[in-house]
Amino acid sequence: MAKAKSKTKIKLRKSKTSKKPFLHIGGNDIGFGKTVSLTLPVSDLYTDSPVELPVRVITGKKPGPILFITGAVHGDEIIGVEIVRRLLQSGKVDKLNKGALILVPIVNLFGFILNSRYLPDRRDLNRSFPGTAGGSLASRVAYILMSEIVKKSTHGIDIHSGSFYRENLPQIRADTECTETMAMAEAFGASIVINSDVRDGSLREAAQRKGVKMLVFEAGEALRFDETSAAMGLNGILGVMEHLGMIKADIVREPDDIAHSKNAVWVRAPRGGILWDRASLGAEVKAGDILGYVSDPFGDDPIPILAPENGILVGRSNLPTANEGDGLFHIATFKNLPSKEEIKKDAAAIVPESQENALAVPDH
Repeated sequence: MAKAKSKTKIKLRKSKTSKKPFLHIGGNDIGFGKTVSLTLPVSDLYTDSPVELPVRVITGKKPGPILFITGAVHGDEIIGVEIVRRLLQSGKVDKLNKGALILVPIVNLFGFILNSRYLPDRRDLNRSFPGTAGGSLASRVAYILMSEIVKKSTHGIDIHSGSFYRENLPQIRADTECTETMAMAEAFGASIVINSDVRDGSLREAAQRKGVKMLVFEAGEALRFDETSAAMGLNGILGVMEHLGMIKADIVREPDDIAHSKNAVWVRAPRGGILWDRASLGAEVKAGDILGYVSDPFGDDPIPILAPENGILVGRSNLPTANEGDGLFHIATFKNLPSKEEIKKDAAAIVPESQENALAVPDH
């Protein structure tokens, strides 16, 4: 009788595989639960000194949304620097539940150093995206930000302020037709959300083309930190992060306090001259209301500047001088206006009450 053949047991050896990093930025592998400061080489100065983009990356315990925050894409619009500082000092983003937060507070380093909107080649960085590796300086900076940060993100918030002596009421500009983007805007909590068309070459346009959900936060004035803009920016980012499940911030939002604008129009100077304004940021205006006057330097022949539509004043020039065609007042129109209390809260620290009637309009 033949013996049964014994079965040979073969032990399968598990191959050792290294853990894949969560993110790879600027040649750096970043795992879960890390806080990493790094720099991205941009260019060299005349002195052969390197110019490097500072970046802070905070990763959560597990995969999730990747949110980037950018500031100073226009070098003189510096409020994003203060908002990022407060965000890091808040203690609320030290440990994320999931995903990653990528902070780039100063994108346009050259403009930031020179207190200028532009780069040294006089190009507007926010008209240069997505950029190319071998293009102009603006195009190269745009390319670095896109390839190293934006393309690796799922969501983004780009922080701006008024420029050229203009001032903005805190507001969100976004594609409100996108349900997910609108949910981010409501989580941010600014009382005014404007459905804004993207500009060719802007960071928002380039990011949206890559499928990144984007908000633009506009607040305050160039080369200034103000409390309302900084506080609202901080709370807004925390609100978005909580909405994305990245943190627990216990921020309560009231959707009824958010006004959705489908359009915003600039009211321009009808002639060159001296401006006497009568409207402050956050003011509710009606079609035909007098926003101010423009006259010659002697105060003769003043021309009234009239509101073309009903709405809220969300931007204005702070210069008392105007060239013909200059944008003086920016009016957002609404179906549902926010409460006066909400608008006043947003405008309080930007336009002190003492300024509302600071300039008397001459009688003619």
